[in-house]
Amino acid sequence: MLVHSRKARWVTWALFAVLFVPLFALPLLVIVTASLAENWSGAFPSGLTGEHYASATRGESLQALTTSLVTAVSAGLLALAVGAWAALAAASLKKGGKRFLDALFMLPVAVPSVVVGLAVLVAFSEPPVLLNGTRWIVVLAHALLVTAFAYQSVSAALVRLDPAYEQAAASLGARPAYVLWKVKLPLLLPSLTAAAGLCFALSMGELSATMMLYPPDWMPLPVRIYAATDRGSTFTGAALAVVLMAATLLVLLAVSRIRTRASYR
Repeated sequence: MLVHSRKARWVTWALFAVLFVPLFALPLLVIVTASLAENWSGAFPSGLTGEHYASATRGESLQALTTSLVTAVSAGLLALAVGAWAALAAASLKKGGKRFLDALFMLPVAVPSVVVGLAVLVAFSEPPVLLNGTRWIVVLAHALLVTAFAYQSVSAALVRLDPAYEQAAASLGARPAYVLWKVKLPLLLPSLTAAAGLCFALSMGELSATMMLYPPDWMPLPVRIYAATDRGSTFTGAALAVVLMAATLLVLLAVSRIRTRASYR
């Protein structure tokens, strides 16, 4: 820590606890508690049950979780490929061209996600590219919403990348494609895995654009959580939310291990 005094450290930790617990930890604790509660009519819940988790991990709920995972992985990989390619291309552009690409990729983040969902719905509801009513329109919308984060992450890593590695490979006769695959991309691997994890997590929690686009046979878990709470099944919705958080954290932990190994390489 930057605080060296013991008293100052205690004050810093106390301030952190006062701010962190009510704003972040307590709401999550309430969700976990509600997912195990039979009834909650007073200040505290009465009775504990696992029935909400039983219903949250089978049938349509399990299918919704699978849908979210497939959507997030597909959208994350697509966003990573497009964002990384665009960042590599932007690095060779002049200042004006790079600014234009930065603004272009940040545009879906600068507007509400429901606007992006409406734009995708209007754009792909008519031939020649008709995606409305299919799962692919959901994947495309999620990819549009998270590509900016992949682009920014790779762009920041490229700025910190030492050009001496590329220059040394080129001086030994390596072609540009070889330099890209064997030198630049391995050096960017930690940033690529971090961007992939961020894109996955953001896609797993996306709701606004998804509500406008999802077909009946492709309902992601956030939509099912909203539907459960909207019809009054708050405890079931809480259990679904905990399942969503757990699945997202497990994947992020796996990505973190890959990133750590890539950093050591």
